[in-house]
This record gives sequence, C-alpha cells and structure tokens, in this order.
Amino acid sequence: MALEQKLRLKLAQRLVMTPSLQQAIKLLQLSRLELEETLAQEILENPMLEDDEPAEETADAERERLAGDDGRAEEAPAAAADDPLPSEAETYADIDVEAFFADYLGDARSEGPSMSAPAIEQDNRLENIVSAGAGLYDHLLWQLHLLDCGPDILEVCEFIIGNLDEDGFLRATEEEIVEGTGCEASCVARALAVVRSLDPPGIAAADLQSCLAAQVEHLLSVNPGPPESEILDRARLAISEHWDQLLHQRWEPLAAALGCAEVSELRPVLDVVQSLETKPGRAFMRDDNQYIEPDVYVRKVDGEYVITLNDDGLPRLRLSSRYQDLLRGRALDPKASEFLRDKMRAAMWLMKSIDQRQRTIFKVAHSIVSFQSEFLDHGIEHLRPMVLRQVAEDIGMHESTISRVVSNKYMYTPRGMFPMKYFFHSGVDSARGENVSSMVVKERIRKLVEAEDPEHPLSDSKIMRMLQKEGIRLARRTVAKYREEMLIASSDKRRRVF
Repeated sequence: MALEQKLRLKLAQRLVMTPSLQQAIKLLQLSRLELEETLAQEILENPMLEDDEPAEETADAERERLAGDDGRAEEAPAAAADDPLPSEAETYADIDVEAFFADYLGDARSEGPSMSAPAIEQDNRLENIVSAGAGLYDHLLWQLHLLDCGPDILEVCEFIIGNLDEDGFLRATEEEIVEGTGCEASCVARALAVVRSLDPPGIAAADLQSCLAAQVEHLLSVNPGPPESEILDRARLAISEHWDQLLHQRWEPLAAALGCAEVSELRPVLDVVQSLETKPGRAFMRDDNQYIEPDVYVRKVDGEYVITLNDDGLPRLRLSSRYQDLLRGRALDPKASEFLRDKMRAAMWLMKSIDQRQRTIFKVAHSIVSFQSEFLDHGIEHLRPMVLRQVAEDIGMHESTISRVVSNKYMYTPRGMFPMKYFFHSGVDSARGENVSSMVVKERIRKLVEAEDPEHPLSDSKIMRMLQKEGIRLARRTVAKYREEMLIASSDKRRRVF
C-alpha cells in the first residue's frame, strides 16, 4: 500500500483563549498587591501607558515650582508668556555644563556641597533604628563559637544546627549526619552532646519525650532542695519510663508506678510537666506580621450597606498624549507606527480589563452582602450557607468566574475583616426545614466545649445528641471532623482530673 500526501480543507469550531482573554482572566484572580505590581510593570514596558496624577496635585506642584523661594507664584507665568521659547539647538548650546554640575563634580577643596559629602542631617537615635531579633540558628551559633571545640566537632555541630526545624527539634538521624559530614559515629555523638547542652534546654531533641526529659535534667542540675528534687525525680521517671501512661492520662497506674499513695499526689508532678516547653525554639520565632489591605469596604450608612472598592495605591492609567500626537502625524516611520499601534491596542485592552475586573468584584461583593445581611447585622449565628452557584446565578456569570473573583481578596465589614471565601460554606440539614451553615455548627460546637465540665468532657456522641435536640441533624463523624478542624482535642485528652 503506497503512502501519498494530500491537502484537505476541514471546517471546525474550537474554543480558543486569545492572549487578551488570558490577560483578563489573570487580572481577575490577582490580589490587590499583585495587581499594583502588575500595573507598575506594565507602565514600565508599555510607552503608551501613563500614571494619571490627580489634577489638583499637579496644579499644586506646578504652583510650588513657579513660586520658588520668594513665593511670587503669579508673576512667573506672565513673564514666561511674554518671552518666546528658545529652539532646541539654542537651548542645548546655551547650557554651561561645567557650571551646571559644579556643585556635584567639585573636589574636596571646593566650598560648595558635593556628592561625596552631602549636607543631610541624619537622626541616629536608637528608637529610630529597627532591627530584627536573632533567630534560633543565630542564637545557637553564637553560643557554639564561644565554646572551646575542635574544628572537626565545630563543623558537625554547625551541620546539626542547620538541620533543626523552627521548633528546635532535630530532623536528621545520626546515620544521616554521619553520611552528610563524613565523620565517624563517635564524633557525631560528641557533637550532639555539645549542641544539646546549649540554651534553650531541650534543643536538638529527636522527639517530644526526649525534649521534656532533657529539660527536667536541666532543672535537676540546678541542685534544688529536697521537696523540689523529689518532685523532679518523679517527673523525670514519669517522662522517661512511664511516658505512655502519662501521655494517655492513665493516672491510677502512673501514681502506683511513682510510689504515690493517692492520685492527688500526682498534682505537683503534673505541674512540673505542664511547665515544660514543648517547643524549645518558640521563644526565637520571628513574628513577621503580614498586613492585609481589604479589596472591598462594606459600611452601613443610614440603615443601608454601602460597598466601596479600595483603589488606594493603584495607578490611574491613561494613554500618553505625546505618543497619540505622534500617531496622528504622517512623518512617523512605518515600523515605529505599527509598534505604537500595537502598544495602544494592548494598553486599551488592559484598561478595559481592569475596569471589567472592578465591576465584577463590585457585583460579587454586592451579591454576598445581600445574601449575608443577617450575618452583618446579628453575628455568626445568622450566617447562611452559600455556594458559588448562588452568586453566579444572581449576577449572571459562571461559577469559575466567581471562584477567581473571591480568590486572594478580602472584605472589610462591620463584623471585621474576612476573606471573601469565608462567606461560602456548605449547609447542614435542620429540623426547621432550612439548611444551617457549617460555620454556625462549628461555632456551636466550640461553645459547647467551652461550657463543659473539665472532669467530664463531652464526647462526640454527646455533642451530636445535643445538636440534634436543637434541630441540627449531624452525624458523629461529622462532629469529629468539625472538632478536628477547629484544633479541639478529643474528650479523653480534654479531661482534667485535678
């Protein structure tokens, strides 16, 4: 069978996303900070785009420039209007370059100011100096370099410190340290002992048990008196030899193992254990606060909620009038003209996409406020279950568009700052015939746990029955799921005997 080449025409329809449409979708899901950075980059790359400054600020700046030092702002425009403007050749020919740069190019012997010695007053007060505190890694290295260690031990210690997580636990085994440093196991053991002797106590432990045991050993090394030393000995014994009973709160077997006549005698031992630090590196964690600026403001004015978009800091784009005049002229090179026309089309599409983005965000915010008005008035107990489909049907858009709009955006309301995704939750069946938001159910579970008896905490089954009496139909596994999402421990771990 012979192969042959043929040309065939085929008519078909395909859904293709043009680069302009891709740009519009990308702008829609950007956060406010990302949009600001994107627009600033577009202004740099596209000569047709300019940042339109407010007219009042431009006029004020022009008046200040014309006023000068003597404050005569009205005489300068009149004088300038009488004098004819010099030509470009005359302007550059009349400039005395050496005199113009004399203040900046003068040497150290000149009397005027120079760039090497600017006359700027600097405020070096300590309260005006902001510095970040030392982290755990720097704190440990500072102590390590104060010790008298050999070069081989020092290198292994630095390797160990580099493998600590932010909580201060060692995330590498001894075999991995031997393989990573190329040292012998005995050298690694000595280096581990050096690092674990540093401050804070319990650092470089492999697990929580060894971390707490190291802290108790440190307390015993201070040589406390007889009552304290006996309590610390019992705490060390409970952690090192009876860890499973202590972890699962089996108080009767633990009291018998520690030689206590009654369970109540465990109270001082448990106080010591509870006072230990479960994360030795916690004190050296750097709190890098991330400030959030809302994309939408919701305020109540005269009984009605008013929605305002936050445009503060965003550049106000406009087309460059200078390049538009060049395009209107006929003396422009064809290649340059085509380049400017492409840039103008890109600029106009960008401005249109930004305007459409703002309109879409406003529509979605207005729909959310209309659905969740009772929450804004009365609190979380009145939060309604809502899905993307409801908002999409309300404003006549696709669910994927709503998902992009609410992504990485925040709304400031009289109830506080919330991500726009916060208002979208599934519903739970209730006896009243309408669904209840899962956030309302979680809040109810949290209040039930807070009000429980510490000696007899509520189990998931008990919480399920209490919610069913209130008309909320919920399974026990769903209660456990919501409890775990709120980081609430189980009933046996919440029990307090003493």
